[in-house]
Amino acid sequence: MTEVFVGIGSNVEPERHVRQAVQLMRARFGAMRLSPVYRNKAVGFEGDDFLNLVAAFDTDLGVEALGTALDEIERACGRQRGAARFSPRTLDLDLLLYGDRLDEALKLPRKEILEYAFVLKPLMELAGVHHHPETGMTYKKHWARFLGDKSGLVAVELTGL
Repeated sequence: MTEVFVGIGSNVEPERHVRQAVQLMRARFGAMRLSPVYRNKAVGFEGDDFLNLVAAFDTDLGVEALGTALDEIERACGRQRGAARFSPRTLDLDLLLYGDRLDEALKLPRKEILEYAFVLKPLMELAGVHHHPETGMTYKKHWARFLGDKSGLVAVELTGL
């Protein structure tokens, strides 16, 4: 079994799509730990605020099969591929970490972990003492040293998760 961390984000009916994603992920992967949910401004485009969180779970799926399963959940929540990278979306599921795997082709670990507060903060909430596979620093230390914009990140209560 491999511990994985998946970023969950939505800014199109985000409450509904985040709840649906968590429900589908639990049905597919079993028990999960969830970070707090954070609301933040859209990055890279003008749009409604996003809700973001991170889910952690153990899986026996290989990384490619896990990616396929996450894509299927996105589609079930109305995600249509082909839109610009920075655009509104019903659901975005990003495999942030697959154990300690380093794989540039698969984008592991995701570079966004160290670039955006809405990825690093919820990951730190779940995996603060874990070490980033490239830097060797804990996520708690990365958060303490984070120089990016933290101002728009607000914890919100989302019932039904």
